[in-house]
Amino acid sequence: MSVLIQIKRHVARLRACEACPDMIRPVVTGQPVESPVMLIGQAPGLREGPMGKPFAWTAGKTMFGWFEHIGLTEEKFRNRVYMAAVCRCFPGKAPKGGDRVPSRDEVERCSRWLSAEMRLLQPRLVLPVGKLAISQLFPEAEQLVDVVGTTRRASFGGVDFDAICLPHPSGASTWHRMEPGKTLLVRALAQIAQHEAWRSLLVSNVDLHGNELAHA
Repeated sequence: MSVLIQIKRHVARLRACEACPDMIRPVVTGQPVESPVMLIGQAPGLREGPMGKPFAWTAGKTMFGWFEHIGLTEEKFRNRVYMAAVCRCFPGKAPKGGDRVPSRDEVERCSRWLSAEMRLLQPRLVLPVGKLAISQLFPEAEQLVDVVGTTRRASFGGVDFDAICLPHPSGASTWHRMEPGKTLLVRALAQIAQHEAWRSLLVSNVDLHGNELAHA
Protein backbone atom coordinates (compact mmCIF):
# COMPACT_ATOMS: atom_id res chain seq x y z
CA MET A 1 0.00 0.00 0.00
CA SER A 2 1.40 3.40 -0.96
CA VAL A 3 2.23 6.02 1.66
CA LEU A 4 -0.32 8.40 0.14
CA ILE A 5 -3.14 5.88 0.51
CA GLN A 6 -2.08 5.26 4.11
CA ILE A 7 -2.08 8.99 4.82
CA LYS A 8 -5.54 9.39 3.31
CA ARG A 9 -6.85 6.58 5.52
CA HIS A 10 -5.11 8.09 8.52
CA VAL A 11 -6.72 11.49 7.92
CA ALA A 12 -10.16 9.86 7.55
CA ARG A 13 -9.72 8.16 10.94
CA LEU A 14 -8.39 11.37 12.48
CA ARG A 15 -11.44 13.34 11.36
CA ALA A 16 -13.66 10.86 13.20
CA CYS A 17 -11.77 11.19 16.52
CA GLU A 18 -13.86 12.01 19.61
CA ALA A 19 -11.25 11.31 22.30
CA CYS A 20 -11.40 14.69 24.08
CA PRO A 21 -14.87 15.64 25.41
CA ASP A 22 -13.90 19.24 26.24
CA MET A 23 -12.59 19.95 22.77
CA ILE A 24 -14.91 21.55 20.23
CA ARG A 25 -15.22 19.61 16.99
CA PRO A 26 -14.83 19.33 14.03
CA VAL A 27 -11.34 17.95 13.79
CA VAL A 28 -9.24 20.33 11.68
CA THR A 29 -6.52 18.87 9.51
CA GLY A 30 -4.60 19.70 6.39
CA GLN A 31 -4.61 17.92 3.05
CA PRO A 32 -3.54 14.24 3.07
CA VAL A 33 -0.33 14.82 1.11
CA GLU A 34 2.88 12.82 1.05
CA SER A 35 5.60 15.33 1.83
CA PRO A 36 9.19 15.51 3.14
CA VAL A 37 8.17 18.61 5.12
CA MET A 38 5.71 18.69 8.02
CA LEU A 39 4.33 21.73 9.79
CA ILE A 40 3.14 21.35 13.39
CA GLY A 41 0.74 24.03 14.60
CA GLN A 42 -0.66 24.41 18.10
CA ALA A 43 -4.44 23.98 17.88
CA PRO A 44 -7.12 25.41 15.59
CA GLY A 45 -8.83 28.64 16.52
CA LEU A 46 -12.51 29.56 16.42
CA ARG A 47 -12.52 30.21 12.65
CA GLU A 48 -10.66 27.12 11.48
CA GLY A 49 -13.41 24.60 12.25
CA PRO A 50 -16.12 26.25 10.13
CA MET A 51 -13.59 26.94 7.36
CA GLY A 52 -12.33 23.35 7.44
CA LYS A 53 -8.60 23.99 7.28
CA PRO A 54 -5.74 24.99 9.61
CA PHE A 55 -4.41 28.56 9.71
CA ALA A 56 -7.49 29.82 7.88
CA TRP A 57 -7.68 33.28 9.43
CA THR A 58 -5.42 36.27 10.16
CA ALA A 59 -2.53 34.30 11.70
CA GLY A 60 -2.52 32.14 8.61
CA LYS A 61 -2.27 35.15 6.32
CA THR A 62 0.83 36.25 8.18
CA MET A 63 2.39 32.79 8.18
CA PHE A 64 1.69 32.08 4.52
CA GLY A 65 3.20 35.47 3.71
CA TRP A 66 6.42 34.25 5.31
CA PHE A 67 6.42 31.11 3.19
CA GLU A 68 5.57 32.98 -0.01
CA HIS A 69 8.77 34.99 0.45
CA ILE A 70 10.74 31.75 0.27
CA GLY A 71 9.00 30.23 -2.70
CA LEU A 72 5.58 28.74 -1.87
CA THR A 73 2.24 30.50 -2.09
CA GLU A 74 -0.48 29.50 0.36
CA GLU A 75 -2.13 27.24 -2.22
CA LYS A 76 1.13 25.48 -3.07
CA PHE A 77 2.07 25.17 0.61
CA ARG A 78 -1.24 23.54 1.49
CA ASN A 79 -0.87 21.14 -1.44
CA ARG A 80 2.75 20.21 -0.79
CA VAL A 81 3.34 20.34 2.98
CA TYR A 82 1.63 18.06 5.49
CA MET A 83 -0.03 20.29 8.08
CA ALA A 84 -0.33 18.70 11.52
CA ALA A 85 -0.87 20.15 15.00
CA VAL A 86 -0.41 19.40 18.67
CA CYS A 87 -4.22 19.27 19.04
CA ARG A 88 -6.68 19.08 16.15
CA CYS A 89 -9.88 20.49 17.68
CA PHE A 90 -10.67 23.99 18.98
CA PRO A 91 -10.01 24.05 22.75
CA GLY A 92 -12.58 26.79 23.37
CA LYS A 93 -12.12 30.13 25.05
CA ALA A 94 -10.26 30.64 28.32
CA PRO A 95 -12.17 32.26 31.21
CA LYS A 96 -9.94 35.34 31.10
CA GLY A 97 -10.01 35.68 27.33
CA GLY A 98 -8.09 34.19 24.45
CA ASP A 99 -8.11 30.53 23.45
CA ARG A 100 -7.84 27.90 26.17
CA VAL A 101 -4.49 26.10 26.31
CA PRO A 102 -5.08 22.35 25.80
CA SER A 103 -4.59 20.24 28.91
CA ARG A 104 -1.70 17.81 29.28
CA ASP A 105 -4.13 14.90 28.85
CA GLU A 106 -5.55 16.39 25.65
CA VAL A 107 -2.08 16.90 24.23
CA GLU A 108 -1.15 13.33 25.13
CA ARG A 109 -4.29 11.87 23.53
CA CYS A 110 -3.73 13.79 20.32
CA SER A 111 -0.01 12.97 20.21
CA ARG A 112 -0.80 9.46 18.97
CA TRP A 113 -2.02 10.97 15.72
CA LEU A 114 1.15 13.01 15.35
CA SER A 115 3.32 9.99 16.14
CA ALA A 116 1.51 7.97 13.46
CA GLU A 117 2.03 10.76 10.93
CA MET A 118 5.73 10.87 11.71
CA ARG A 119 6.06 7.14 11.14
CA LEU A 120 4.08 7.25 7.90
CA LEU A 121 5.73 10.30 6.35
CA GLN A 122 9.29 10.05 7.74
CA PRO A 123 9.72 13.82 7.24
CA ARG A 124 13.17 15.24 6.67
CA LEU A 125 12.17 18.72 7.86
CA VAL A 126 9.64 19.66 10.55
CA LEU A 127 8.44 23.22 11.22
CA PRO A 128 6.94 23.61 14.72
CA VAL A 129 5.02 26.89 14.95
CA GLY A 130 4.50 28.47 18.36
CA LYS A 131 5.58 27.59 21.89
CA LEU A 132 3.21 24.65 22.39
CA ALA A 133 4.38 22.97 19.19
CA ILE A 134 8.03 23.73 19.89
CA SER A 135 7.76 22.25 23.38
CA GLN A 136 6.73 18.88 21.93
CA LEU A 137 10.14 18.61 20.26
CA PHE A 138 12.26 20.69 22.63
CA PRO A 139 10.72 20.56 26.11
CA GLU A 140 13.87 22.08 27.59
CA ALA A 141 13.54 25.30 25.56
CA GLU A 142 12.28 28.02 27.90
CA GLN A 143 12.16 30.92 25.43
CA LEU A 144 11.74 31.39 21.71
CA VAL A 145 15.18 32.99 21.48
CA ASP A 146 16.63 29.64 22.54
CA VAL A 147 15.44 27.86 19.38
CA VAL A 148 14.17 30.21 16.64
CA GLY A 149 16.85 30.88 14.06
CA THR A 150 18.59 27.53 14.41
CA THR A 151 18.37 24.18 12.64
CA ARG A 152 18.36 21.30 15.13
CA ARG A 153 17.99 17.55 15.07
CA ALA A 154 14.88 16.33 16.83
CA SER A 155 12.91 13.14 17.30
CA PHE A 156 9.23 12.33 17.72
CA GLY A 157 7.38 9.05 17.45
CA GLY A 158 10.69 7.25 16.95
CA VAL A 159 11.53 9.32 13.85
CA ASP A 160 14.56 11.63 13.56
CA PHE A 161 14.49 14.81 11.46
CA ASP A 162 15.71 18.39 11.15
CA ALA A 163 13.55 20.97 12.92
CA ILE A 164 13.41 24.71 12.30
CA CYS A 165 11.21 26.46 14.85
CA LEU A 166 8.99 29.43 14.05
CA PRO A 167 7.15 31.87 16.32
CA HIS A 168 3.38 31.87 16.26
CA PRO A 169 2.12 34.39 13.66
CA SER A 170 -0.79 35.56 15.83
CA GLY A 171 -1.60 39.25 15.65
CA ALA A 172 -1.73 39.25 19.44
CA SER A 173 1.98 38.45 19.55
CA THR A 174 4.58 41.13 18.94
CA TRP A 175 7.56 38.78 19.25
CA HIS A 176 8.10 38.29 15.51
CA ARG A 177 7.74 42.03 14.82
CA MET A 178 10.28 43.27 17.37
CA GLU A 179 13.97 42.55 17.96
CA PRO A 180 15.47 40.06 18.44
CA GLY A 181 12.44 38.12 17.15
CA LYS A 182 12.33 39.94 13.82
CA THR A 183 15.92 39.06 12.98
CA LEU A 184 15.60 35.48 14.26
CA LEU A 185 12.50 34.93 12.12
CA VAL A 186 14.35 36.10 9.01
CA ARG A 187 17.20 33.75 9.91
CA ALA A 188 14.83 30.82 10.41
CA LEU A 189 13.10 31.41 7.07
CA ALA A 190 16.47 31.58 5.32
CA GLN A 191 17.41 28.23 6.84
CA ILE A 192 14.11 26.71 5.68
CA ALA A 193 14.70 28.07 2.16
CA GLN A 194 18.14 26.44 2.05
CA HIS A 195 17.04 23.04 3.37
CA GLU A 196 17.06 20.29 0.76
CA ALA A 197 13.57 19.06 1.75
CA TRP A 198 12.07 22.53 1.22
CA ARG A 199 13.96 23.00 -2.05
CA SER A 200 12.51 19.72 -3.31
CA LEU A 201 9.02 21.17 -2.87
CA LEU A 202 9.78 24.09 -5.14
CA VAL A 203 10.13 21.73 -8.10
CA SER A 204 7.38 19.38 -6.94
CA ASN A 205 4.50 18.85 -9.34
CA VAL A 206 1.48 17.70 -7.36
CA ASP A 207 -2.24 18.33 -7.44
CA LEU A 208 -4.61 19.25 -4.59
CA HIS A 209 -4.61 15.66 -3.29
CA GLY A 210 -0.87 15.13 -3.41
CA ASN A 211 -0.94 13.10 -6.63
CA GLU A 212 1.92 13.61 -9.05
CA LEU A 213 0.87 15.39 -12.20
CA ALA A 214 2.01 14.38 -15.67
CA HIS A 215 4.62 16.63 -17.19
CA ALA A 216 3.40 18.86 -19.98
